[in-house]
Amino acid sequence: MTDLIELHRRHCIALALAAAAWGCGGPALARTAEAARILVVGDSLSAEYGLKRDAGWVKLLEQRLAERRLPATVINASISGDTTSGGRSRLPALLQQHQPTHVVIELGANDALRGLPLKTTADNLSEMARASRAIGAKVVIVGMQLPPNYGRRYGEEFAGLFKQVAAEHKAALVPFFFKGVADVPDAMRLFQADRIHPNEEAQPRLLDNVWPVLEPLLKARR
Repeated sequence: MTDLIELHRRHCIALALAAAAWGCGGPALARTAEAARILVVGDSLSAEYGLKRDAGWVKLLEQRLAERRLPATVINASISGDTTSGGRSRLPALLQQHQPTHVVIELGANDALRGLPLKTTADNLSEMARASRAIGAKVVIVGMQLPPNYGRRYGEEFAGLFKQVAAEHKAALVPFFFKGVADVPDAMRLFQADRIHPNEEAQPRLLDNVWPVLEPLLKARR
């Protein structure tokens, strides 16, 4: 009988300790397991322009997250034709609405196509990175490069501004979004007829350029 009483006493103590541990550590554990919210703010390169639905790299990102069992929700707020000015004006409402844990900024190509001042592009990207970090989000800047016909100096300055913004705001940087797409010998087979937008075959390569930069930021939350 004494043994039964002692066993019951130990069982009660164990339950009490478990309850105390959950009361102190449970919420923290829940926060750790909370799904990431990834906001992608981009242009046609991320908005599936010219592609069949769900064929773009952002949709492929959702699939990879599921395959890797990384809990995350992806919000694709990309608009074809958007510039950094457009992204900057849209971002505050997006941040308020979605409260993202991660913000992927894929903008700037249309700025160059329209011949907008590089300082304007840099300032807009900088403000977007600042605003995102202000709510505690991790930021990924997706870098772009220009074809040689834009001129060497302009091309170097354009490519450099992404690195500059990332360094200034301690953001992660994808050095060249089109790596393995625009810089290969048979590049044209990876583009649509307009020779501007990557085709469906190229989308996994675009994701592969973003993934090594984004994945560590996601795993750091676990």
